[in-house]
Amino acid sequence: MSANRAVLPDIAFERAHGAHLWDADGNRYIDFHAAFAPFLLGHNREEVNRAVIDVLRSGASLFGAGTTALEGELAELLCTSLPHLERVTFLNTGSEADATALRIARAVTGRTHFIKIQGGYNGNSDEFACNTADPIARIGPRVSPGEYACCPVGAGTVLGEARFSHAVNFNDLESVRWVCERYPIGAMVLEPVLQNVGVIPPVPGYLEGLRALADEYEFALIFDEVKTGFRHSVGGWAAVSGVTPDLAVYGKAVANGFPISLVGGKQRWMDQLRHPDPLKRPFVAGTYNGHPVGLSAAIATIKILKSATPDVYEHVGRLAALMEHGLREIFDRRGILAVVSRVNSAFSFYFMDHVPRDWHDLASHHDFDADLRLRRALVDRGVYAVPVPTKQWSISAAHTELDIKFTLEQLDGAFAQMKNGVTA
Repeated sequence: MSANRAVLPDIAFERAHGAHLWDADGNRYIDFHAAFAPFLLGHNREEVNRAVIDVLRSGASLFGAGTTALEGELAELLCTSLPHLERVTFLNTGSEADATALRIARAVTGRTHFIKIQGGYNGNSDEFACNTADPIARIGPRVSPGEYACCPVGAGTVLGEARFSHAVNFNDLESVRWVCERYPIGAMVLEPVLQNVGVIPPVPGYLEGLRALADEYEFALIFDEVKTGFRHSVGGWAAVSGVTPDLAVYGKAVANGFPISLVGGKQRWMDQLRHPDPLKRPFVAGTYNGHPVGLSAAIATIKILKSATPDVYEHVGRLAALMEHGLREIFDRRGILAVVSRVNSAFSFYFMDHVPRDWHDLASHHDFDADLRLRRALVDRGVYAVPVPTKQWSISAAHTELDIKFTLEQLDGAFAQMKNGVTA
């Protein structure tokens, strides 16, 4: 089993629709996990499913050579909807897309070293499989300016033999400069909102500062928008922030749960994939790249996000604001030391007195035990937020005000029943 699915309690889910899950015993849950957030439109959205069924019935298949009209249609839709994309290439998973983006950056710059974020997640390839959410006992005291020691996730990587990654704190421009002054940096890869560990927003000026540093040191600024892309706006966080990355990676919400990912960016970077010299051309290949199922699902999803009435982003934002207000009321009334961090439809809450600035801040102050106990108590109450501390909650277009009201009631009840509950 994938490590991210190995959680307790063990539940065998059988079906899902809209904002709800059902397990093998017939229990229903309101879903705020959303399989790590791709279901912005809710599970099994009819229009998306219909597009997939129609394309299969049309005779489309996985041809394994050349390109297809569907690829052209999706590429045009993306490049006209996201101004920072001039070229795109399609893959299947976020891990593949992040690795491809880094390979492009290295090919263009001729430099191997790259910067990643301590506490961030950019896929499971060897070089990214480190410094994701390590405890303080492992990463040690806060480092700023500077970088953290490499902390591989699990066994079997080659990080010990060939290490080119440099992990720094989120929201820490001085550490980025510190690394750039010591190593030939070809890229920096980051979630523009740190959503691997809940929702940690960039402080004002941070992303703009990264853009300036990328220009100064001539490395590729790569936004990993697998989680932020399409969830916060059709244009992704690049559109929200007004900061243009050199390359961007998308997945999850782009096809509302169907498997597809993509790398896109400015022509200068993406055209390296078509370099006439094969020794200078980054190698990208995959049997299932450009599969008609993922392509048709993405086309349908983006069209809904651009034209649905009522507006999807207005709906999910309104419900998320109701949830945030309700959570704050519960915390205040029960004297619980906690803060809510929300960006549009994604939110989390931390048992500490401030919204964390980065992973080290979070890991030093958050009550992980209380977080886990609460999530497990909610499962018994019909609310599913994955029982892993700090993970984000995601609201979809299928959620309703009744879902939010029920969830807040269950949260209040869960806090009441928790032994040694968290208090200020």
